[in-house]
Amino acid sequence: MRIKLFLLFLFCLVFIGMVTNSCKKDKDYIQTLFSGGQWQLASIMRVHILNNATFQTDTLNTECNQTQIFLFNTDNTCSYTNFDCVTQPKAIGKWSLSSNKLILMADMICQDTLTGSSKPFSNSRIMNLGQYSLVLRTGQYNTYYPAGDTVVYTDYSFVRVKAQ
Repeated sequence: MRIKLFLLFLFCLVFIGMVTNSCKKDKDYIQTLFSGGQWQLASIMRVHILNNATFQTDTLNTECNQTQIFLFNTDNTCSYTNFDCVTQPKAIGKWSLSSNKLILMADMICQDTLTGSSKPFSNSRIMNLGQYSLVLRTGQYNTYYPAGDTVVYTDYSFVRVKAQ
């Protein structure tokens, strides 16, 4: 009799555990990671590829002393401070993620040193996203490059900082 009660108790415990863990979770953790704080630019790498082989990698903004902050808000607005090491008003726009959560789309317009103004993160591949780091790839970021084509992409690496 004791064994039957023990088995019934064990079965009920397993059943309750399965029911509570099988429910769909409503919280979107990727959006929470984006909007959980400020992202400070750590480095910018420009990579040049020819015939599927990297032939040049440049580190940009090495002499920049300005703090560049990318901020994602929970209402899907975003801002970027001092983009391209140019003192400028905060660039403000809206952000969203693709359905597979691999592409960041931000429509903010920033001033830069090459073209005057641009939308640098309008279609950025999320290369890395964690609690403390974020890497966005902009430019031509296909997985296959036709022979003879020179491809250039830029990786923006950010670290999370506490709000000040």
